[in-house]
Amino acid sequence: MNLAEHLARGISELKLHVSAATQRKLLDYLKLIAKWNRIHNLTAVRESTKMVSSHLLDSLAVVPHLEADTVLDVGSGAGLPGVPLALMWPHARVTLMDSNHKKAAFLRQTVIELGLNNAEVICERVEFWRPPNLYDLVISRAFSDLAEFLRLAGRHCAVRGTAAAMKGVYPHEELGQLPAEFELKRVDALNVPGLSAARHLVLLTRQR
Repeated sequence: MNLAEHLARGISELKLHVSAATQRKLLDYLKLIAKWNRIHNLTAVRESTKMVSSHLLDSLAVVPHLEADTVLDVGSGAGLPGVPLALMWPHARVTLMDSNHKKAAFLRQTVIELGLNNAEVICERVEFWRPPNLYDLVISRAFSDLAEFLRLAGRHCAVRGTAAAMKGVYPHEELGQLPAEFELKRVDALNVPGLSAARHLVLLTRQR
């Protein structure tokens, strides 16, 4: 099975509708990661088939659980999940944030090469950044524990907006340490095609 077939099968298992053009861009994105990874060590996963599951399908798995017009991907790294979300949601404005200059350079090149007119890259530390507007959705993939994520990035979330944390095992202990201004909405178990590891999406609403 080639990469395109692997991606298409995973998308089918996730019950998502993704156009052929978007699937091609997702694969082009994977090629960019592989190219830059040789020099800049963007990700520890280097085998192409594993990258489809660990990066693309893992990011796409959150799509049915979320909706937003403005998105902040905190600690975006190689652009996960922000780049796949920008491709899936052309109506949304997506901000890819990472404080590492080499990763931010990769993200800028990705935005250019994929023609992501709805995405921008910010190279700042999230705790020091002052955005012009708050976001409907603030999301992170393995950024930190929940309390730290909300302490540093939660203020960028609009009131009644959603903070979403992509996690591995169910974070029982972390859920007991949430700041008062955030209320747990739910924790969704994610079944990512090709991944045997546990994956969960923690969804929180900002109350004030």
